[in-house]
Amino acid sequence: MLPEGFTLELLDHLNDGVYVVDRGRVITFWNRGAQAITGWAPRDVIGRACPEGVLRHVDAEGNELCRNGCPLTAAIAEGTPHRADVFLHHRAGHRVPVRIEAVPVRDASGEIVGAVEVFTDQTERMEAIRRVEELTEIVFLDPLTGIGNRRYAEVVLEEKMAELARYGFRFGVLFIDVDRFKEINDAHGHERGDEVLKMVATTLARSARALDFVGRWGGEEFVLLLSNVTDFNLPLVADRARRLVEHSELPTPEGPIRATISVGATLVRKGEEAADVLRRADQLMYEAKSAGRNRVVVRL
Repeated sequence: MLPEGFTLELLDHLNDGVYVVDRGRVITFWNRGAQAITGWAPRDVIGRACPEGVLRHVDAEGNELCRNGCPLTAAIAEGTPHRADVFLHHRAGHRVPVRIEAVPVRDASGEIVGAVEVFTDQTERMEAIRRVEELTEIVFLDPLTGIGNRRYAEVVLEEKMAELARYGFRFGVLFIDVDRFKEINDAHGHERGDEVLKMVATTLARSARALDFVGRWGGEEFVLLLSNVTDFNLPLVADRARRLVEHSELPTPEGPIRATISVGATLVRKGEEAADVLRRADQLMYEAKSAGRNRVVVRL
């Protein structure tokens, strides 16, 4: 069943999938694009009702739409177009991401007699998004610890410096170094040393607040950028991170390995440069080491 005015040959040569249903959602037309995207030929689907499970649309959460939330059903019932991003069922069994638009079809009197669905394969788009996400991980995440790397820390620091200059939002910087890390490597080997770095990174990341940033600066050095801190709570937040690391341990067959950190903590001042902030935090960290390690030195 197709209303007058439809050019079947034109529809059949579209790259997008196109199919038409009557009011009972029985498929009456199926173009070559639909076959290419789904693997189903016209002879497989024409005369079958959508609810029989030909395409079996599901949304991003895996909810089946054919019986509840079907765009075609809504288009027929409401007389308006409906769009959605869904995953259809390919004949080979896998799911294909598609963007669909269902439009009601009317006869000459204006009566709704069915609907047409046009769907576009989104596989390449989804793959492009995945590649961008992978590249983002390569560029901004430390491969050993899984937290942000130095480049990411520098980007976040510049963003926070801009917020400070524009809105006056002050923030804190913690510069952290794992104490006696060379001795850990020498005593337990570099593989265990890497595991210690991951333990420290995980402890710092899980102790951070929602708006804080935790990154690996390089080697055994880490940086924390703390939002919404004051002269009063900066030392408290810094010492909390120190104590959590101090009370963490890496279990090994030879016994637990423990580590401590030295922390330089400072508040960023309006008008100063990022390089000056990092230099000050780094110097404070070295003061903490000189004072005996496993401690925090703060300069506001």
